[in-house]
Amino acid sequence: MGWAAVTAALLAATPVFHTQGDVTPEAALRAEAEVAWKELEARYVAEAGGSPTQAPASIRLQRGVGLAPERNAQGRPGLVELRQNMPGVLDPRLRMALRHELAHQLLWWACPAAAEDRLFHEAFALVVSGELPEWREGPYQSLTAAAAELARAPAVDTPRARRALSRILGEQQGFPKALSRRLRQCQDGARWVVPVSIDELADVQVQASLPATVVVSRHSGELLLVEGEVQRALPYGSTLKPFVIAGSAAPPPLLSPRAGVQEWACGERLPKQVDGRTALLRSCNGYFLDWASHGGAADFGPWGAVLSAVGLTGKPTDMADAIGLRSTLSLSPWGMAQAYRLLAEARPELIEMMKENASAGTLSELTASRAFAGVATKTGTVRDAASRPQYGWIVAVDADVIAVVMRPGKMPRSFAGEVPKVLARVRERAGTEAARVQVLGLASASEVEAGCPSAGFAVDQGTPRGVPQGFSRMRDMVARGPAVCLGSPWRVRVPGLPSEGRDYAGIFTWSTPPPYRPPPGVPTTERQRSARRGSDFLFRTTRLQYTAGVVAAEDAAAKGEARVALARVVAHNERHAESRHGGRPICDTTHCQAFLGTVRAKPEEERALSLPPLRWKQWLLFSQGGEEPWREVRPRARVEALLGSGLASLRFEAGRVSFIRAEREGGATFDTTESQPCEVLRSALKLPSCPRTASFDGASIVFEGRGRGHGEGLDVEAAKASGLRSDEILERAYGAEGPKGNSAVKSAP
Repeated sequence: MGWAAVTAALLAATPVFHTQGDVTPEAALRAEAEVAWKELEARYVAEAGGSPTQAPASIRLQRGVGLAPERNAQGRPGLVELRQNMPGVLDPRLRMALRHELAHQLLWWACPAAAEDRLFHEAFALVVSGELPEWREGPYQSLTAAAAELARAPAVDTPRARRALSRILGEQQGFPKALSRRLRQCQDGARWVVPVSIDELADVQVQASLPATVVVSRHSGELLLVEGEVQRALPYGSTLKPFVIAGSAAPPPLLSPRAGVQEWACGERLPKQVDGRTALLRSCNGYFLDWASHGGAADFGPWGAVLSAVGLTGKPTDMADAIGLRSTLSLSPWGMAQAYRLLAEARPELIEMMKENASAGTLSELTASRAFAGVATKTGTVRDAASRPQYGWIVAVDADVIAVVMRPGKMPRSFAGEVPKVLARVRERAGTEAARVQVLGLASASEVEAGCPSAGFAVDQGTPRGVPQGFSRMRDMVARGPAVCLGSPWRVRVPGLPSEGRDYAGIFTWSTPPPYRPPPGVPTTERQRSARRGSDFLFRTTRLQYTAGVVAAEDAAAKGEARVALARVVAHNERHAESRHGGRPICDTTHCQAFLGTVRAKPEEERALSLPPLRWKQWLLFSQGGEEPWREVRPRARVEALLGSGLASLRFEAGRVSFIRAEREGGATFDTTESQPCEVLRSALKLPSCPRTASFDGASIVFEGRGRGHGEGLDVEAAKASGLRSDEILERAYGAEGPKGNSAVKSAP
């Protein structure tokens, strides 16, 4: 049936409303009833899948006799009784009561089989009348307590029973599924054999048939382990309590536990005054609820935007929503891992606090507790009305990863032993630890731009601030804290690069390096000084991502054992970068090792990092190498500007350039012999490698040589042609005792 036909059917089915003057104004009341009836019947059609087969011809609206002040009456078919507190005024309360009573009238005609099912009638009337938000006001009521209250008054004929029913119905977003199923049963004309039960209304259906596990790198953000439906949003229990604390403008207060209150039953020997740390470790619901009653924020503050960006299904209306006591909001395991990744960067003190959970919190005194040493954890449990676990959550954060483990139908303590095993599996993967690198130092800091294709945040003294869509200046992002792109790599661009930028899967921070002063007598260009100064931008990613990026930048064509050997040297140098920048992280130019952003790691890089670390304890030089001949001509004046005037000869041996210069002193001319590292000459003149010969040709000097690079350490081209294993390649390159005299600085391009 089309919508026009449905509308016509509804209009035809609207009963005639009669009044008798005891509820006024009569005309306005009848008009209000007609509008309400059409809306109620439209809701029935939407949920039941069809129009009622019959409707009352007329309904009388009259003043109720002997009605309690706090409620109206269910009435009987064809009769609606109302209590009007303000004669002649259709106030919001009377309008809501009218909708409530008309909902009963609709059910009597549309679903006569359910006429005796008071719980079904009241549940439907509460939902469609719009009363639920009003009944939810007041002190928090647990789902278990609500079910017990409703069981004491199954006729739902008291305010406390109505409030309890509203609590249970408010557990789900949208129209309750249990009511939808029953309305379809009405429309089908099925027999009403079993009345609606409390469990049926309150049951939080387990949406995931399989457990879900996701592990995300703290450094690069990449997914390291995925099992189950990690993108499916589910009720999250207490797992977001750290974000309530993080989002509060004021520090958590000291509060006194309330004896006999179920929500304060959070472990033995509670102190007389509970602080935020204890409340978080013990997951004290009562603390957070009382905090809200004392003026604490019942939302996530600035962290609400973060949680929304990673998939939180709505905004909490109160503290019970925020801390997961009601299952009205959901978040996926993937989204939770992303949010905790940012929390770990912005609020490390909270992560440190959560490391005590296995010794003094919800995961203490278990066989597996010791296995959580050094790991921050937060648990969460979603329960039904009978206090049965529907979902159990454990979030674990260590130095390198965030793991989120969800198990349907289980308490967190029952599967806590699985989490250290998950962490161990990920730690077996090579290269998950952090690598730090100074990046983009050759560009002006004001010209570097970054954009996050998904959800980017800059941390401002512990508070996350959303990064605008598109590209913006990175210097502004990282001025007061780290910048994190959740769910994808950063895209970074500078003038001269393609407009779409390059991928950087990791975290940016700002750190100004000290001024660079070149060694006395060593000529350096402005570009070389910039490279050796380092960069204001620090970038953190995984060692595997860094290694793969360097190998791709230095020699993307390398394959097999030669690529493994090069990757091992790259990873080794990241650990031994002290000689490059005086204790600062490695740079991204050829002064250290070229790094042009992150790329997908190849099997050779993964294998390289799975092998034992190299035994040498110093920086290892490498170059493209090879034997391809080359010939370059440079002005003699340019060479003499580097080495001194009066050049008479140039010789190259053992990585050094020896030269003779003619000097005049006191009218006499004499020759002096000097020597410098060949790399100084090669880099300044931009020669492919250290020359083998140099010949003078008038105002020019002709250099000739073979291969590419400085010619020291690992010759990548030779490694490609060797057919040797990586161990043998490296032994040949650096010798049994390690490289000699390799402290010469690898120059900038």
